[in-house]
Amino acid sequence: MAKIERVRNIGVVAHIDAGKTTVTERFLFYSGKIHRIGEVHEGETQMDWMPQERERGITITAAATAFEWRGHEIHLIDTPGHVDFTIEVERSLRVLDGAVVVFSAVDGVEPQSETVWHQADKFKVPRLAFVNKMDRVGADFDAVVAQLVSRLGAHPAPVELPIGAEDRFEGAIDLLRMRAVTFTGEESDGPSDEEIPAALLDAARAARERLVEAVADVDDAIAERYLAGEELPEADLRAALRRACIANRLVPVFCGTALRNKGVQTLLDAVVDFLPSPVDVPAISGVDPREPSRALTRPVDDKAPLAALVFKIAMDDGRKVVFLRVFSGTIRAGDDVLNVRTGQTEKVARLFQVHADKRERIDKAGAGTIVAAMGLKHATTGDTLSATAQPILLERIDTYEPVISEAIEPETSADKEKLDFALGKMVEEDPTFKTHEDAETGQTIIRGMGELHLEVIVDRMIREYGVKARVGRPEVVFRETVTKGAEESALFERKIDETAMFGQVRVRVTPRPRRSGNHFGVALPGSAVIPPVLVEAALAGVRESASSGPEGYPLEDVEAVVIAIELREGQQGEVGTKIAAGEAFRRACIAAAPSLLEPIMAVEVVLPEEFLGAVIGDLNQRRGRIEDVGQRGEKRVIAAKVPLRRMFGYSTDVRSLSQGRASFTMQFHEFDAWT
Repeated sequence: MAKIERVRNIGVVAHIDAGKTTVTERFLFYSGKIHRIGEVHEGETQMDWMPQERERGITITAAATAFEWRGHEIHLIDTPGHVDFTIEVERSLRVLDGAVVVFSAVDGVEPQSETVWHQADKFKVPRLAFVNKMDRVGADFDAVVAQLVSRLGAHPAPVELPIGAEDRFEGAIDLLRMRAVTFTGEESDGPSDEEIPAALLDAARAARERLVEAVADVDDAIAERYLAGEELPEADLRAALRRACIANRLVPVFCGTALRNKGVQTLLDAVVDFLPSPVDVPAISGVDPREPSRALTRPVDDKAPLAALVFKIAMDDGRKVVFLRVFSGTIRAGDDVLNVRTGQTEKVARLFQVHADKRERIDKAGAGTIVAAMGLKHATTGDTLSATAQPILLERIDTYEPVISEAIEPETSADKEKLDFALGKMVEEDPTFKTHEDAETGQTIIRGMGELHLEVIVDRMIREYGVKARVGRPEVVFRETVTKGAEESALFERKIDETAMFGQVRVRVTPRPRRSGNHFGVALPGSAVIPPVLVEAALAGVRESASSGPEGYPLEDVEAVVIAIELREGQQGEVGTKIAAGEAFRRACIAAAPSLLEPIMAVEVVLPEEFLGAVIGDLNQRRGRIEDVGQRGEKRVIAAKVPLRRMFGYSTDVRSLSQGRASFTMQFHEFDAWT
């Protein structure tokens, strides 16, 4: 185990097809972790190990591995680029100390690049940017750097200047050392360190000057020396750039082409030089679960009390594997740990170091490490594991609500048990996958983030669990809201087992601004003296009713206030009040002009100029709103908002409209009423 200062917990994130998995495969090859490079297009990659990933050439699950570089232990997570699997990126970034964000030199900052960048902003994760595919026609390093500013609001600091581009790309000038680093492109050859070509010397000096200015802008010590005209040594500039990167004030930018084996070793050096170790990031903070108003922190120290976060659940032959980041303390095989969410103590049966789908048993894991554990039966994504005597509750990982559903039914009654078992395991693995039984039809409904998400789920059920099932057509998941205010009362009066039940409640419902969420409250008359247990019962009844509006969909952006609760002497009021409150809320919603909200998608289409009119016309027919038509290199880019129910089958239609030359991305934007 390396010293904690020599550990790097990093992720590789990007838009789909930017070359993220190819970069990861080269990391593993050059570090000696693997001895043959697997290619995405050949379906032979190490990190995309699921059959569905190899067939589609995409990453679906976040795969973890560990390797060494320059005496440092690097824990790496390769994350998906497809928007349907964005939860995999979110939960990975939550436990990482740094990230390498890969951009295509041709396509620049694409929609999912923006999503993952803002996810990294949310968790304050320091980043390096790698401009990949410098060998491709249309590669433009400077344009991508400019987009980092204009589209992401980033502060890029190019540390390299490309030598050539497209088929003449040879390597880059290291602006810190002022040396040229070139590559033959052969996988067995290392980089060559050379003098800067005379023709590029002036450009290199100007680029280094810009780098020094960028560092001086965020580092007072460097600024003083720079303004005094002092020549800054490489070591001082490197140290200042590291500080700025860790503080999220600058993003060092590198370039290369991973597929042609150019620029990968220098990027690995940058991971070690600029991204933080666990001790360089702030101590993890949480709250005392026994006293939630009391904040706690845990230092990155093997001897401190245990604090670990579960960020992923996977199934291996039906057995549960729990991936966790140890933020402080030490976890050992055989230890009893507290699951703070459930309040239960669980035993860690075994611990593993992970490499994609392979595992190596270890006895213990210290602060700052990412490991897998078995034996934690009740752990789910976002759970905190802590020392039993010194509990701490860490912030949970956000999840996303599904926007698409399908009915699924077993082919035979014998398959029903298999189906239920498989669905249960998959819901445990994936927080964005939900399932329920339709009360009216008895059908099992599965819900997810997109057509591809559900397609992969069904495919896995067939292959991994041997389920034979029929799947219905995809359908949109709606929400409901109210469009005006209304008040209604409800009375519940019944005798059950000789006990008289009573409840009478009045509820006021009003609409809230879009995307502001629901709010439930109480505003009883000042003279009313109502027992707190009845107030809680009324609120519980309203909350439960909000899960299903007049049309049967969950309610959104609604304020519900309990404005009256009636008492009756000698009659049991708790159950009656809860039922009456739920019914009063339901009646108020019906009276408040309910409206359906549907998922609206942000769609971006990249296409040649000659197909622009046809594709815009098609989007208009789908009731889309065109928000922008721009230029990206030689291609045109359409940005639009379109209802999800109008986008089924779009990939086939847009291909036929553009002779197969258009590509598009689509991600959930909001629920709204669309006219």
